[in-house]
Amino acid sequence: MLIGIASALTPDLLRHLRAMGHGDEIVIADANFPGESCGQRIERLAGVTSTDALRAILSVMPLDTFVPAPARTMEVVGDADAVPPIVAEFQDIIAECASDPCTVQGLERHRFYEEARKAYCVVQTAENRFYGNIILSKGVVPPS
Repeated sequence: MLIGIASALTPDLLRHLRAMGHGDEIVIADANFPGESCGQRIERLAGVTSTDALRAILSVMPLDTFVPAPARTMEVVGDADAVPPIVAEFQDIIAECASDPCTVQGLERHRFYEEARKAYCVVQTAENRFYGNIILSKGVVPPS
């Protein structure tokens, strides 16, 4: 355990977050997400929800302010305008926890998978709510 570091952030996940550079992307995925076939690197967070993973990751990682959509979720199939409760919760967490809050943008399901395949890492959670997936673009950590 470390002071100020969320317990959901495992040693391996912290290593990946630290290794990521500006503009690299990370996927927080639900339990149904095809992580193994989409991800170059997989980290599993047993017993952790996607929302808890998002809150933990945002506690140590800034979002990219140089891209129009640093937080993207999967749209509901057949109803792109629908906002599942978990996506609304993602938005609330970003508004509360992100150093530079943004509006979550939706991606069509297959487009989301395409983008996920390019991500630095997939964090597979135990989330069982549908559409519990989000892609985050890492921003710059300013000098201290």
